[in-house]
Amino acid sequence: MIRVGFGYDVHQFAEGRLLWLGGVNIPYEKGLLGHSDADVLIHAVCDALLGAANMRDIGYHFPDKDPKYKGIDSKILLRECVSLISQKGFRVGNIDVTVCAEEPKLNPYVPQMCAVMASCMGVEIDSVSIKATTTEKLGFTGRKEGISAYAVCLIES
Repeated sequence: MIRVGFGYDVHQFAEGRLLWLGGVNIPYEKGLLGHSDADVLIHAVCDALLGAANMRDIGYHFPDKDPKYKGIDSKILLRECVSLISQKGFRVGNIDVTVCAEEPKLNPYVPQMCAVMASCMGVEIDSVSIKATTTEKLGFTGRKEGISAYAVCLIES
């Protein structure tokens, strides 16, 4: 059996935080605001994986009201999501992610993000596609207020 899932996440920029995307620290003047490390890319992937397995969403499993998740590395959450879907008999087939940001330029970091994500999910690097785009200066991302990410995944039993 195969299933497809979709995930979306958004975080606003904040001073005094590191910018984490796809498990990689990206040099930039601001980071993203969130209860965890606010890795918008990983959060979108987690929601896609959980959705494909009909297991609700990342907030259900890792609530932002729970202090044990304060500042948590999102790679830990991703590994846990892969474990959760495996308990239902699924494994990751592939993921495809689009990150929307005017700044910083992300293309130089895509290979490293793919490698980190593949390692976290226990898949080949060829099973991870990450693309970066802008919104042509439109909307909150265009105004450089934050970053959004869209993810789809295929899981197999």
